[in-house]
Amino acid sequence: MSQGDLVSKDPFKQFDNWFKLAKSNPEIVEPHSMTLATVKEDGRPAARTVLLMGYDEKGFKFFTNNQSAKASELTATPYASLVFYWVQICRSIRIEGKVEKLPQEITEDYFARRPQTSQLAALISPNQSSAIESRSILTQRLNELQGKFKDDSPPLPEFMSAYIVIPDSIEFWQGQSTRMHDRILFTKKENRIDSEFLHYGENGWVYQRLEP
Repeated sequence: MSQGDLVSKDPFKQFDNWFKLAKSNPEIVEPHSMTLATVKEDGRPAARTVLLMGYDEKGFKFFTNNQSAKASELTATPYASLVFYWVQICRSIRIEGKVEKLPQEITEDYFARRPQTSQLAALISPNQSSAIESRSILTQRLNELQGKFKDDSPPLPEFMSAYIVIPDSIEFWQGQSTRMHDRILFTKKENRIDSEFLHYGENGWVYQRLEP
């Protein structure tokens, strides 16, 4: 991946190109899957897999339970890192930035468009990350909700919210069999101190090639 191979010098447009290629690849079962890393109260990192619910020129959105560990960690330290890794095409994207909660109407719209199986899965786990006696408890809750909402769509649970990661750095990684991987790092111009080998991108971004 040379600088000339970049589809765009705007990292959001570059992401859009790579993400659409991943979605079009039949070998990639879940292209929306991404690792979300947060910071615990004691300063230790915490990471888990979540799904990308959407993205635009501002940032990358995901949906979670307000009672979850990640939501509590983001409230205390509103910064996170996202990592996409599509092993089938040997590509990865790493994103870092500030996290904000999105307006409730965005959460409501997203929830309404989810399959009912996903909606009910959210409803059966109001205290996400908390210990539970057995899986049969979840199965029982699911059976009850399937009967209750057999002919209706379930409402958005009050404990669910959408968040957005507003990036100040986005790195594109293209793996090579020689291990001489290609890495291009985009950062916000105002945040970049090291100006060596710096190239000017678009919309306030600059970028550099990194050693593998």
